[in-house]
Amino acid sequence: MATARPRPQVMRLSEAAAERIKAVMANAERPIAAVRVGVKNGGCAGMSYFMEYADKIDPLDEVIEDKGVRILVDPKAVLFLLGTEMDYKADKMQSQFIFNNPNQTGACGCGESVQLKAAKAEG
Repeated sequence: MATARPRPQVMRLSEAAAERIKAVMANAERPIAAVRVGVKNGGCAGMSYFMEYADKIDPLDEVIEDKGVRILVDPKAVLFLLGTEMDYKADKMQSQFIFNNPNQTGACGCGESVQLKAAKAEG
């Protein structure tokens, strides 16, 4: 009888991203279950990342537990985010989450949107 191969973790977090998400969740105005991450159509390069508070875990969400943080990945984004590391950078001019995504094929000049390809299924 064949055994099921373990599923790869869709995303992982850097220490900086995990610490920032913990701080954001601790300072939220209302209780939240997690932070949901996904991609949406838009921008001059075609797609952009989004993050939002999630009041509950939807049955189709991909649940990621990493470094003491729970992230939900929108089911429509899983193939675009497979293998991504989410990082957080802050300097004197800006602070932002950064997605180091092996599926990214391009980005616009302003950095607001990206071109993504779906990850290839291993088989």
